[in-house]
Amino acid sequence: MALISYDSVDAAAFEADRHLSADALGGWRDAIGRHFDPRPGTRILDLGCGTGTWARAFRTWWPGVDVLAVEPSPAMRDRAVFQPIAPGTADNLPFPDAGLDGVWLSTVIHHVPDLAAAAREIRRVLKPDAPVMIRSVFRGRHHAISLFHWFPEAIGVLDRYPTVSEVEAAFAITGLATVGCEPVPQVTAPSLAHAAASLRREAHTPLQLISDHAYEAGVARLREAARTQAGPVVDALDLLVLR
Repeated sequence: MALISYDSVDAAAFEADRHLSADALGGWRDAIGRHFDPRPGTRILDLGCGTGTWARAFRTWWPGVDVLAVEPSPAMRDRAVFQPIAPGTADNLPFPDAGLDGVWLSTVIHHVPDLAAAAREIRRVLKPDAPVMIRSVFRGRHHAISLFHWFPEAIGVLDRYPTVSEVEAAFAITGLATVGCEPVPQVTAPSLAHAAASLRREAHTPLQLISDHAYEAGVARLREAARTQAGPVVDALDLLVLR
């Protein structure tokens, strides 16, 4: 099963704390553009779209592209900034064979209970040579993410996340292979003070799965650092692309 099941509280926290600014999204637009050609009439799926931030961005960036979205959580769909969103899961997609020009998964892959089944289903709905683009924290690749500096106990939660190699192996069975894996920098918050003030535990899977004591200690570290450290919070998540 997924690491957590998103309820209305989680969805509200996700909406408040996890929507990136337009500037932060810009770097991702460039990275995605190296693998996906947004020609008019192409179709891209935002799989596990949450509250729809990425689907909304895709529709804004690429007016001629048909942006589709799937999200299993009713609470997330209810708070979405993008419509329509279809119910569905990574191993059961409501689309015909070979109809999509790209599939995007953002901070979703660790919630997929059966990677092999998901890989087969994603491959089924993709056109030949279309990319699967996975934005994620992978096990062992957390060092450029500030959250784990303030909450070191959360690193242990990543033992339940897949590695890049595990994801590659699941998709290799379907004939898809890695064509790129790169860290993409983003401004997660304009300052540590802003990050501390806006932090919602329910918005972050690793924070939900640590103890209350570990969470409170991390919040104290973050607030103390925010008193003296200036400048934006810059993190880097990986973009893994397979074709």
